[in-house]
Amino acid sequence: MKHSNSFIFLCCLCLPITLWAQTSPSAVQTLERQLGDHSFFSKHLTGFMLYDLDEQRPVFEKNSDLYFAPASTTKLFTFYAALVSLGDSTKRLRYLPKGKDVIVWGTGDPSWKYKPVPDIDMKDFFSDYENIYFSDSNWEDTPYGYGWQWDDYYYSYAAERSPLPIYGNLATVTNQQRSPTVTPPLFANALAITTKAIKDVERDFRSNRFYYNPNTYVIRGRDSKVPFVTSTETFALLASQELEKDVIPSKDPLPERHFILKGIPLDSLYLEMLHESDNFLAEHLLLMVADELFGKLNAEEAIDFVTKNYLSDIEDEPIWLDGSGLSRYNLFTPRSMVSIAEKIYQIVPDTTLFRLLPQGGKTGTLKNAYHAPTPYIFAKTGTISNNHSLVGYIKTKKGKLYAFAFMNNNYPYKARQVIKEMEKVLLYVRDNF
Repeated sequence: MKHSNSFIFLCCLCLPITLWAQTSPSAVQTLERQLGDHSFFSKHLTGFMLYDLDEQRPVFEKNSDLYFAPASTTKLFTFYAALVSLGDSTKRLRYLPKGKDVIVWGTGDPSWKYKPVPDIDMKDFFSDYENIYFSDSNWEDTPYGYGWQWDDYYYSYAAERSPLPIYGNLATVTNQQRSPTVTPPLFANALAITTKAIKDVERDFRSNRFYYNPNTYVIRGRDSKVPFVTSTETFALLASQELEKDVIPSKDPLPERHFILKGIPLDSLYLEMLHESDNFLAEHLLLMVADELFGKLNAEEAIDFVTKNYLSDIEDEPIWLDGSGLSRYNLFTPRSMVSIAEKIYQIVPDTTLFRLLPQGGKTGTLKNAYHAPTPYIFAKTGTISNNHSLVGYIKTKKGKLYAFAFMNNNYPYKARQVIKEMEKVLLYVRDNF
């Protein structure tokens, strides 16, 4: 049963691991040993919290008040921000007809020609207009988030942010022949040869110039994606080719009275973001929250508003910098991660929530871990170099449902070793709590 009462935390300052009444002593002692001083987890920073959602109390804690780099578990904060701010579908764009022409403003909606999510026919919408003016006057952000690593710029998981994305802000590289090709057509002649010993097509850091080495190039047999450098001018050129009409850059301010083009169901974005840990979708969901709240695109202001108005009761103030978790400056405690999991649980029906989240052994980023005849883990992963976390919900054999946060930072080995040991702990929780 879901309740709306606030968390009740009982602090014990003398113990690094806090034990709670009404919990089997033997189960707690075994769990303490599995996470304690002589365990695998003693060799790096580990935080764990297990929270009874029915009784609304923590039943086990270790380092739950310490801050960790959360990586993609940050997306749960973005998910919550969208849940409390947005409706059931996206706003594709804002627009104002002017005779035979139209002016459009972006809302951050990421779905135009982005294959992982549904799309709508933009050609049909613009068919009645001769000229299309695109204004970026409501854009008050940057292509990269604060604290992103600069050398991620040519990896698909670090696509740039923009007011009205197209193609996911990614160029497609066809790798099925000796000489690769780059699409959309705007980039067809932007591919050059280099002597640099690289196996794939890469992009210049500051421009949309792509290059490869025919002597070291590896034919992959499948297409790949490379982020392109976004700008108002680049978008206008790409949109002109896609719509077969002129799209003209503009600085017209967004008037108070204008029209909104409805987009796609938000559930489709949530599912892809959470299952595949899609950074691009997460960043643009946060921009859509800013658009909804302020009529302008500024992720920092959206975070500030949601934190002050919806997260003021979280015991450990989140250090939250972006939508995706790419920022190395994000810091959350296991206690605050459990808090956001409980808040989400209060909003989203169980069946919907467990469908949207990756399920252990079945879907998304958990497809190859936490296998069981009946899924027992429904959670969001977060992984960057030397850091791995898992936050979500666990169903036990006793029929109990717990929220949990299991966070690991600064380990010197492969993530798969950490995941293997985490699975032992969570299996024990499933079978004994």
